[in-house]
Amino acid sequence: MKRAAWVVPFAVTAGLVVACSAPRSAERPDDACAAECQRRIARCGATACVRGCQLSLDRLVEHEGEAVLACVERSAAPCDDWLWAECAARVGIHADGGPPAPEPGPRR
Repeated sequence: MKRAAWVVPFAVTAGLVVACSAPRSAERPDDACAAECQRRIARCGATACVRGCQLSLDRLVEHEGEAVLACVERSAAPCDDWLWAECAARVGIHADGGPPAPEPGPRR
């Protein structure tokens, strides 16, 4: 009878641990991008892929990740922050470089 006495508290504790565990969130866009980068662009390496995808996170959220990865893949430049920033800045609605600079103000 002593052996069965610990089963109920153990089962209740195990149930609470399972019930209170944090649910798994959906895969983040930068995680998916980094995995695809490592698969497609061997010259970048894991660290550069993770950094680059985090750097271009705003473009990933805008569903421009494929265009950014294609730009990095086409380039012969080193796979560094500068390349990722350039590729992220030149895709989608940002491809034209943005609006023109404002006109200079009046001279005084």
